[in-house]
Amino acid sequence: MNKLKKLNILIHYLNLIYGGLMKYDVEVKISLKKGMLNPEASTIQRALALLGYEVQDTDTVNIVKFSMDEEDANAVEKEVDDMCQRLLCNPVIHDYEIQISPVRDE
Repeated sequence: MNKLKKLNILIHYLNLIYGGLMKYDVEVKISLKKGMLNPEASTIQRALALLGYEVQDTDTVNIVKFSMDEEDANAVEKEVDDMCQRLLCNPVIHDYEIQISPVRDE
């Protein structure tokens, strides 16, 4: 392990001990609400049929992944929910699911 990696690990643990921030990986899955027309999914389903694949209930999902530093997972969830409401999706037509996991040191 190189010196920089060791220093980063030490800083991470010092932050934890002294109430600092922790790094979290975030994944937001954004999909259209039930009943909304999904032309992209319809096109995919028709194209697959032309290729000889019969599929039903085709849907599409957008995934946004990022990392962020915060005090705890609850604070991360609150911030990411605000991001979704304000920028990442349109709450009128989209549903979204947030997954948060702490970054594990190697």
